[in-house]
Amino acid sequence: MQVKQAMHSGVYWVDPSTPLCDVAKLMRDHNVGAIPVGDNDRLVGMITDRDIVCRGLADGLDLDSACARDVMSRGIYFTTESTSIADAASIMEEHKVRRLPVINDKKRMTGMLSVGDISHAGQEQLCGEVLNAAGARAA
Repeated sequence: MQVKQAMHSGVYWVDPSTPLCDVAKLMRDHNVGAIPVGDNDRLVGMITDRDIVCRGLADGLDLDSACARDVMSRGIYFTTESTSIADAASIMEEHKVRRLPVINDKKRMTGMLSVGDISHAGQEQLCGEVLNAAGARAA
């Protein structure tokens, strides 16, 4: 099975200068826990709800003036629509992430692949392997 068959189609992304309050509202309104960050039509990072809490709130950042670039994870891992679910899961395991932006052959972001998507695609064992690897990050 290919990533395109399991991913969430469509994706929201923000500019690095987007205020954190706006990022949090997007997450709430679209029921997502991560949003890619793009600059000049290039993916430059990812911001998660955990980033907002741990790098923003817990570090005493002024949340009224903070923006995405202040708390985002720099660099980004991604997969393509035509990649197999197993290969995408390997990328997630290697980098200890729970979500991957998905790009098409024109290098345009078309969706997100999450651990939940892998599970819903009937790949419970792969899902477990990714979760075990990603969980090791926090241990």
